[in-house]
Amino acid sequence: MAVSLSASNVVTMKQTIASRPAKISQSKLGCNIKGLAGAKPLKMQNKAAKTVAMAGAPSMVPDMAKRNTMNLLLVGALGLPGSLLAGGYAYFFVPPSSGGGAGGQSAKDANGDDVKLSAWLGAHQAGDRSLTQGLKGDATYLVVKDDGSAIENYGVNAVCTHLGCVVPWNKAENKFMCPCHGSQYNYQGKVVRGPAPLSLALAHADIDANDTVIFSPWTETDFRTGLDPWWS
Repeated sequence: MAVSLSASNVVTMKQTIASRPAKISQSKLGCNIKGLAGAKPLKMQNKAAKTVAMAGAPSMVPDMAKRNTMNLLLVGALGLPGSLLAGGYAYFFVPPSSGGGAGGQSAKDANGDDVKLSAWLGAHQAGDRSLTQGLKGDATYLVVKDDGSAIENYGVNAVCTHLGCVVPWNKAENKFMCPCHGSQYNYQGKVVRGPAPLSLALAHADIDANDTVIFSPWTETDFRTGLDPWWS
C-alpha cells in the first residue's frame, strides 16, 4: 500500500524529530543516568580534592629540639610525684629514733615515751626484767641489776628464735620461758632448752646525757656463748 506524503507533511516530521532530545548511551557516559551514584568522573574529582587539601595542610611534625623539650617535661612531671611517693614508702620502714648516737635508738615504754633511767629504776625493783620497744621495734627487756642501782649494759630481745613468739620472763623459775613450744632461756637470754636453736639476741643499753636509755646494735662477741652474734 503506497503512502503519499505531501511537502507539508515532510516538513512537519523533520521539525518533530529535531525537537526531540537525542538519547545518549549510558556506556559512553560510564555512569547511571538516573542516580549518578558511583560515577567514575566524580570519584576522581573527590580524590583530587583530598590530595589538594592534604598538600595545602601545614606540617604538624615537631622538630627534634621540640621533641626533646617535651620528653624532658614529661619525665619531670612523672618523676617528681613518683620520687615523693617512693621516698614516703621507704621512710615507712625506717624505725623511729630520737637520737643517742650513730645507730642508736631510744628505748620506748608502753606509752611510746622515751625511757628515763631514774624514772625506770624508781618504778622497777632489783632484778626486774620488763619489756620496752627496742631496735627495729622489737620487744626488748631492760634488765635491772640485782642491787637495783642501775640497769645492765645490755637488753635482751624477747623474740623467740624458734618461731618468733614473744618470750615472757618467769621470775619464779628465773628464766625466759616460751609458751608456744616450750623453749627456755636463762636469766641472760642464753638458750637452755629447745626447740629454739639459738640464744635471744642482744642490744647495747646505754644512758645518754638526758638520762634516756639508748639501744644500739650488738656486733661484738656474744659474752654468753663466746661466739660471733648470729643476729648481726
